Amino acid sequence: MDSDGRTAGAWPARGIGPREGLRPGVRWPSRRDPLGVDGPTSWGTRSGEWRRCGDNLWVPASVDVSDPAQRIVEAAALLPGYGGVTGWAGLSWLGGVWFGGAGRGGELLDVPVAVSSGHRMRPRLGLEVSQEVIAPRYVLRHGGVRVTEPLWSVAYAMRYALDDRAAVVAFDIAAFNDLVSIDELAAYVDTDLVARRGVERVRRVLPELDENSWSPMEPVLRCEWREEMGRPRLLMNVPVFDRSGRFVGTPDAIDPVAGVYGMYDGGLHLAGKVRHADVAKEAAYRRLGLEGVTMMSGDIADSDPFRLRLRDAYARAGRRPASDREWTLVTPTWWKDTTTVAARRALSAYERRRLLAHRQRAA
Repeated sequence: MDSDGRTAGAWPARGIGPREGLRPGVRWPSRRDPLGVDGPTSWGTRSGEWRRCGDNLWVPASVDVSDPAQRIVEAAALLPGYGGVTGWAGLSWLGGVWFGGAGRGGELLDVPVAVSSGHRMRPRLGLEVSQEVIAPRYVLRHGGVRVTEPLWSVAYAMRYALDDRAAVVAFDIAAFNDLVSIDELAAYVDTDLVARRGVERVRRVLPELDENSWSPMEPVLRCEWREEMGRPRLLMNVPVFDRSGRFVGTPDAIDPVAGVYGMYDGGLHLAGKVRHADVAKEAAYRRLGLEGVTMMSGDIADSDPFRLRLRDAYARAGRRPASDREWTLVTPTWWKDTTTVAARRALSAYERRRLLAHRQRAA
């Protein structure tokens, strides 16, 4: 054990031994060790220096219990010989940067684990146990932890989401890191989910999903917009050019028929250089003949003001003559498309670093 209390690995599914690949910065729970080498002594567990996280499973009390990765590892340590971490937690462990394990009000979400019907696992505080039948092909080991495949995890998150909108958000932010695509999910629904609980919700929201949202609030913006305006086709984060082919900007959402774009402004956009850049961009869009609407964090609790501003934007756009349209969504021949999961997966490592850096900064 290192001096900071972190180990290089974790136990395998059965038996005791190091599991390679556990990421730095998290601590796999230890069992009591009379010698205090591989775990706490009995006195250590009574001293307050260690925190209990399972039956004879302990981590140092200094380990941050609110860290999503640590919570995932502690849940994984409780797994029987079958199953894996799933839902938001499985997607987070597989690289889903937007899955932080917090609910709408900032409360910590339980870590969901799938153990199938043949394995018993007692529910406990902070843990959500699913005993749905899960085939072995949907369980993998990644970074020293057993998790369910991305499709199983995102479908689980969608099926058990609070509502349809939360299900849409779950998919969009999984697609942000190219963990799943719409086509993959649609095929999965018809071949593997079939009659599982919540599958009708997944089928119902398929037309609402998008693969190019850059933050969890963008699908919320899109859902509000489509509900208010009769479900127009919206394009997410597509580049806008002027007629000469010069890149102008990338709005969060745009209705290409009406000529209306939308942006979500959180606290980051309210002041300083970010706000200055936003104002300059708004002026550039307006000069090209686009009308914009902004959703702010306060619109989440009460969307009526946003919906009113949205209708005003459509009214302004409707009064503009077609000759005012100096913008286009047609990309120049030199532009590399990154708007779909398939397109991003096809990029080389160099292209990903060069072309997707702005998306990572957004996260």
